[in-house]
Amino acid sequence: MTGKTAVCIPTYNEKENVVKIMEAVHEVLPGADILIVDDSSPDGTALLVEEFMKKNKYAKLKVRKEKEGLGAAYIDGFTTLINEGYDIIFQMDADFSHQPHYLPGMEAIVNEGYDVIIGSRYVKGGGTRNWNLMRRTISRGGSLYASTILALGVNDVTAGFKCWRASFLKKVISTPLVLSGFGFQIEMAFRTKVAGGRIFETPIVFPDREEGESKMSGKIFKEALIGVWKLRLLGKKIFG
Repeated sequence: MTGKTAVCIPTYNEKENVVKIMEAVHEVLPGADILIVDDSSPDGTALLVEEFMKKNKYAKLKVRKEKEGLGAAYIDGFTTLINEGYDIIFQMDADFSHQPHYLPGMEAIVNEGYDVIIGSRYVKGGGTRNWNLMRRTISRGGSLYASTILALGVNDVTAGFKCWRASFLKKVISTPLVLSGFGFQIEMAFRTKVAGGRIFETPIVFPDREEGESKMSGKIFKEALIGVWKLRLLGKKIFG
């Protein structure tokens, strides 16, 4: 596969990281464009991106009117990039928990004919760094729970670091999503399975964020775990 590549990064109050992550991504993927999807961060994240764009043409910005959750921000960004004709679309966080040096390898694998590459913490060679026992247990247990209930055959169901073939991603998001927050990641994995997607999990090490505050909460996980049953009941009807 050859063509245009873009990296979609949603932000909310990421002024400490946003410029650094764009520079780091561009260093390893100089041919890719970077779309920041900002939910009107009150800390001025979007203003920093606007200033950065003046000298860096690969940077793009989409400002959303209000904070509606991770899923809504990603769908907005994905739709924008698909409509602009990109062939490969990455999704990643702004806080360096998804490390940019993995990007070229993920792009190489998707070019082998896969529909989505998952940067996985839970395959051989992957892992987490600086996580406490509670966070490791919740993350690993939640992923195993969702994969089992939905028969996904995916080790890291809640992974947010992915590389998509855009033509397949268009099919995956062709109907409105059911879940938001981190439940969005589970639903995208489920939709990929229902759509018959070819998945490859490549190992990554996931460190805790260095700057800013984590947006993780028990409420988010509870919502995701209950949402798994909604997806199971919908089955193939999720695409209408």
